[in-house]
Amino acid sequence: MISLKGTLNVIDNSGALLVECVNVLKHKVNHGYGGVGDEIVCVVKRARPIPASALASTTAVKVKKGDVRRAVIVRTKKSFPRPDGRIVSFDDNAAVLLNNKKEMLGTRINGPVSAELRTRGWGKIVSLAPKVL
Repeated sequence: MISLKGTLNVIDNSGALLVECVNVLKHKVNHGYGGVGDEIVCVVKRARPIPASALASTTAVKVKKGDVRRAVIVRTKKSFPRPDGRIVSFDDNAAVLLNNKKEMLGTRINGPVSAELRTRGWGKIVSLAPKVL
């Protein structure tokens, strides 16, 4: 579970490194907590520096510090149960940034993601991830 004002690592190649959650979308019941597969609104707190030579290219960094973006939570430190009885938790909280059409902003994913993303409708993220746990 990620609460409002929680920080998450970004595991795609969009240029952001750390984001802060400011709103969990479509969850009135959970009182501002989000889990794996939930969409959030976040602010980029730390991003990769943009080199001067990359300003004119089309493959430049897509986000900068202070940008407000949507993201999907892919890992949480808070443990959650699976239907077979196992309890799963990760070492950190992580997210993948999205554009306005709910498509991934980056083209690669670095690091494992949770298998629950597939059942929550984020199959594209699962297919690009190097490891699904």
